[in-house]
This record gives sequence, structure tokens and C-alpha cells, in this order.
Amino acid sequence: MISFIRGTLVGSDSEGALIEVNGIGYRVAMSYHALSSLGSKGDEVLVLTYLYVREDALVLYGFVDEEERSLFERLITVSGIGPKVALSALSRFKATELIAAIVSQDVATVQKIPGVGKKTASRIVLELKDALGQSEVGPLFATSTGSSQSFDGAADALLSMGFTQTEAELALKDAPADASESELIRYALKRLGE
Repeated sequence: MISFIRGTLVGSDSEGALIEVNGIGYRVAMSYHALSSLGSKGDEVLVLTYLYVREDALVLYGFVDEEERSLFERLITVSGIGPKVALSALSRFKATELIAAIVSQDVATVQKIPGVGKKTASRIVLELKDALGQSEVGPLFATSTGSSQSFDGAADALLSMGFTQTEAELALKDAPADASESELIRYALKRLGE
């Protein structure tokens, strides 16, 4: 398996990037979020990869961090989810957002993935919630979502204040399960101010 590629970014489009390594151009399919953080044409880039092998094709999928690649690999283990849908999921959501939705069993959010209906979204949640709950990011949501709506509201408020998704998630880690939305916001702001 090709684990990563380090080379010069030759170009990119909405479906992926072309990376030159020692005179060979590798076409790497990537999510929107990964592409937007790659850099400019001519920059040296490092892309983590997953080689998908089919009877009629070899497709290289690229990721900017291990969290995104790991989530991609877990998504394609779900029955009915292929690499194109998994990549589409990572284009629609950041890895942390999708993990949060799955761990909190938010089928409506997971259903927003292009090409995923309610039945498939339910299957994704059912098959991955426990595995992702054991990951580094998963427990964060398992302990913080006593009231999922309050947590979501607090996270949205923090995002609208200019904090990143990761900052909001870490600030809400270990928040009291029975806290209201406003209490969660105060709790998070206090932690962010430390």
C-alpha cells in the first residue's frame, strides 16, 4: 500500500490533486477540506494516502491528516458505502463534525451526506458509533452530550464567535451532562480563557 506521497503540487480541481514525485504524476482524489488546505501550485506537499483496488481500476485517495484517513477507512467498512460516498462525506463535513454526529447518533446530520438516505445514515451510525466512541475524538462527545441539543447549540454559538470546531469541541469536553445551553457556553468560554 502507498501510505503517503511527498512531492510538488502540479495542480488541483474539485475532484483531487496532481502531485509530481520524481517525474511521475500521481492523481489523488481528495475531499474539499483536504484540497483547501493543500497549498498553492508549485508547493511541496505531503499527502497521506489510501490505495483502493478494484478489478478495473486503482484509485489513490488523499488526506491531510491521520484522523481524516482513519475515518475514511472506517466509513468504507459500512455496507453500502464505497470510497466515493466516503470522500463525499469528508467533503461535506470536517472529520470531527462527522465523528460528533455519528457518536451522538444524529442520523439527520449524517443523512446530509450526498448520496446517503435515512436507511444508510442509520446504518452508518449503528455500525460506527461504538468504534468511533472509542477513538480519541469519540469520548469527547460521549461525555459531553447529556443534552444533545444544548451541546449543539453551545457549539454553534462558539463557532459564531469565531472559534474553530476543534476549539469548541475541546472547550466543551467534560462539561456537566445536565447543563443548559447557556451554562455550556459559559463553561466553554471559561475554559477557552484559561
